[in-house]
Amino acid sequence: MNNSLQQGQLAEIVAALKNNKVIAYPTEAVFGVGCDPDSELAVSRLLTLKQRPVDKGLILIAASFEQLKPYIDEHALTAAQREAVFSRWPGPVTFVFPALPSTPRWLTGRFDSLAVRVTDHPLVKALCQEYGKPLVSTSANLSGLPPCRTAEEVFQQFGDDFPLLHGETGGRQNPSEIRDALTGELFRQG
Repeated sequence: MNNSLQQGQLAEIVAALKNNKVIAYPTEAVFGVGCDPDSELAVSRLLTLKQRPVDKGLILIAASFEQLKPYIDEHALTAAQREAVFSRWPGPVTFVFPALPSTPRWLTGRFDSLAVRVTDHPLVKALCQEYGKPLVSTSANLSGLPPCRTAEEVFQQFGDDFPLLHGETGGRQNPSEIRDALTGELFRQG
């Protein structure tokens, strides 16, 4: 995709995000659906679309650690814990951090923590940079269906007019690994 096409598409997707819409985009392994993490309306739309209860909590995906600081208590980690996290980022590893008290419950669910990832996927990174903040990120699939791995599958499950950032997934077979940032405990194998 040439740069002007990509910039035009990024502008369209950012406009959709600013209008509280749910969007789809390629990630390291599958397509994800996401929205503005600060919009309760957008998150509610995403949860309804996915038939996902709010108490499960969500993942934020970002272009940089700086974008995640408004949501997580980075100071709860020791220097060694931070080093362990940063040794895996950017990349397909999600870490569960203590959440700041100001982090909305529509993101944390029943937890006092939040799952976050600094991506190395170039399109998602560009999207988060263009938008200026992280996105809610969960697999692009309707309840009971497999996660979408192509744009065609996204349109089959969500409709032809679903806002989609076109591109290729990173080629990984498994979703991101999930670990506790404090203990290193593995919650989901990647």
